[in-house]
Amino acid sequence: MSAYAIAHLQAAAPRGDIAEYIERITDTFAPYGGRFLVHGAQHEVKEGSWPGHVVVIGFPSLARAQTWWGSDAYQEIAPLRSRHIEGDIILVPGVADGYDASATARSMRDSLPA
Repeated sequence: MSAYAIAHLQAAAPRGDIAEYIERITDTFAPYGGRFLVHGAQHEVKEGSWPGHVVVIGFPSLARAQTWWGSDAYQEIAPLRSRHIEGDIILVPGVADGYDASATARSMRDSLPA
């Protein structure tokens, strides 16, 4: 099942460290089957507020995403970003092929008090 690294990053002033991070990051996730799905795109807020930027990297599995995150190659460059950009980053599994949201709704309804 696919998985995703999703980052909500605050805007930051341009810095050489950040440029170096961006130059090097693809080489860190490519060996784990990762690829950018969203990077540097303008987003359109429909509800709430979402300042900053969104990055989504897709992986073939959660295990591969976790292995990438903990890899020496990524951990070596992570401070280039984290010293200058605040944000939230999560790793999350995708849904299985054939996922049916109505089954989740039925399960939720079944657990409601009568």
